Amino acid sequence: MAGFTVAIVGRPNVGKSTLFNRLLEQRKAIVDDVSGVTRDRQYGVADWNGKTFNVIDTGGFVSNSDDVFEREIRKQVKIAMEEANALIFMCDVATGITDLDADVADLLRRSSKPVFLVVNKVDNSDRRLEATEFYALGFENVHFLSSMTGSGTGELLDDITALITDEFLVEEKNEALPKIAIIGQPNVGKSSLLNALVGQERNIVSEIAGTTRDTIHTHYNLFQKDFVLIDTAGLRRKNKVSEDLEFYSVIRAIKAMDEADVCMLLLDAEKGITAQDLNIFSLAARKGKGLVILVNKWDLVKEKQTNTARDYEKELKSRLSPFNDVPIIFTSVVEKQRIFKAIEVALEVCENRTKKIQTSRLNEVMLKAIESYHPPVVRGTPIRIKYVTQLPTYTPAFAFFCNLPDDIKQPYKNYLENKLRENFDFTGVPIKIFFRKK
Repeated sequence: MAGFTVAIVGRPNVGKSTLFNRLLEQRKAIVDDVSGVTRDRQYGVADWNGKTFNVIDTGGFVSNSDDVFEREIRKQVKIAMEEANALIFMCDVATGITDLDADVADLLRRSSKPVFLVVNKVDNSDRRLEATEFYALGFENVHFLSSMTGSGTGELLDDITALITDEFLVEEKNEALPKIAIIGQPNVGKSSLLNALVGQERNIVSEIAGTTRDTIHTHYNLFQKDFVLIDTAGLRRKNKVSEDLEFYSVIRAIKAMDEADVCMLLLDAEKGITAQDLNIFSLAARKGKGLVILVNKWDLVKEKQTNTARDYEKELKSRLSPFNDVPIIFTSVVEKQRIFKAIEVALEVCENRTKKIQTSRLNEVMLKAIESYHPPVVRGTPIRIKYVTQLPTYTPAFAFFCNLPDDIKQPYKNYLENKLRENFDFTGVPIKIFFRKK
């Protein structure tokens, strides 16, 4: 089952992005944070009292010209109503109820999904009194808060997480068949890749009905291996192709990611990697998913020299840093170049993700690495790492036991991760490292 998704909707400048950042920051205190995630992303994972959910801020998707502004907002609200599991409708007490707020409220009242009306900037008793006018919009779940200071967000998070029942908890079951999701922006060749693979019709074992609308699960048997492909290519709506494809593709990619073991991120060779691609990549890494990058339409890149692919890969890895131990494959779906190699590599990454290393071997290698480069001395006390073990999680995570776990900084953590990658093949897989008190 895909994870629980909450979309924040409302007109511009009511504080959606501030609330979005506030919801995500709650997570920092609880869960290890992956560095390198850009601050301006419009979607992420929030964690509250041990329950995690996807958060999407619609604000960043609106075009800036005035004539299409209101139309865009309505369009996004409609998409969010269809795709999200719950909606946060945000208003601003300082401006009161505007015509656009009333329009959005009118749309949302027709939704069968839970709607939380959040009145922002309520940071004193006068404002609280003024905020009562918003009850007129007719929603049951009303929250007065200040996303700037954070007051009132705890109650909102309590109410949201109360909706996350067991069916939404993304529990990784060690099912026999690896699940590979094809993700990426519109028009990079997702549908064509699927069609090229589907062209081997004799190999398709069965069609599994999609758990989310328009993500198709196809069970394959290729190279004597069984796997399930999750396709997010069904983005174009039957009625209007012109609808906000980017916003759709983001929600679909997130849902597919939640279900997959490995994500194949397709890029357009001529366009390179965009900020949106980096967001999707960071989010998949943060969710602990395996990653393979396919640089598609490689046949369209003109004037290739001997080192063109090598230089392209180097540039790509510098953009993906710090997590850049990722397979990069140059494909042409049209020419059917290296598309089956891409599947083979994705299956290898899937194996890397479930790899278990013997504790004795782990200590033999890692204690030697620690011996050759000690952690820095803190306040005159040397940090001593005595022992390391792999945690019993579905994705690779390691605990290093030491005397001062809180004093180990990111650069040393990066060093340990690099040593783990050098000695044990974790290509394409995010690694989590924890320090525990010995």
